[in-house]
Amino acid sequence: MLEKIKQTTEWLQTKFTTSPRIALILGSGLGNLAKEIQCEQLIPYKEIPNFPISTVEGHAGCLLIGKLGNKNVLAMNGRFHYYEGYSMDEVTFPIRVFFELGIRTLFVSNAAGGTNPEFRIGDLMLITDHINMMPANPLRGQNVPPGPRFPDMSHTYSKELREKALKIAKEKNISLHEGIYLGTQGPTYETPAEYRMYRLLGADAVGMSTIPEIIVARHCGMECLGISVITNIGQKGSFVTHQEVEAAANAAQPKMTTIFRELINEL
Repeated sequence: MLEKIKQTTEWLQTKFTTSPRIALILGSGLGNLAKEIQCEQLIPYKEIPNFPISTVEGHAGCLLIGKLGNKNVLAMNGRFHYYEGYSMDEVTFPIRVFFELGIRTLFVSNAAGGTNPEFRIGDLMLITDHINMMPANPLRGQNVPPGPRFPDMSHTYSKELREKALKIAKEKNISLHEGIYLGTQGPTYETPAEYRMYRLLGADAVGMSTIPEIIVARHCGMECLGISVITNIGQKGSFVTHQEVEAAANAAQPKMTTIFRELINEL
């Protein structure tokens, strides 16, 4: 693992002309947000040593380096998932590399099913905490520096960044809920009974990503912020397709872009 991280980091360093300290991960249906980045370099995952390849429809599968607002950023246009058959080490490998590249703040986005009955399709939810229902923890196995063997997760999503995001949303007249994200293995969408169960557990939204990346980012000491786009309301038992999820996420992108851009400008 350490040798692969070093190899990938050194390869990317030969491609970079800037040194961003902020990274974004753009999830399902959120690839158009990448168009808001003033792209200076685009590197397909398949060209990056040791990087997995995204197999999910709607995930472009490339690394972007450029500006969002007035800051240099590094963005993953498409992520990797446990349900694709990758190990947790592979899913979170980019985060390890990002840390070695100097990234210290991570923004993540995802498409999620709403379990909170007050949510509507197209709503944004600022993640305040998460519930990990995935079958493996990405830190399982030999501890990888720089993090401790038993990292604290009581302040996973930065309170300071969340307060700034809420302030920006209010100023821009954007509705921004707060809630708890629950992560499952996937790739099946949840049954109505499962949605009800997750709601009883305290979740406001459920998805198949984000948590492994956030755990590793916090293990590295990064400051993290996450926003979910509510793309379906699961407890109603309505039929869900990936195309509908993508469409709902695309429609909500301008609002999320505004929050991310304004927040990054303030950092």
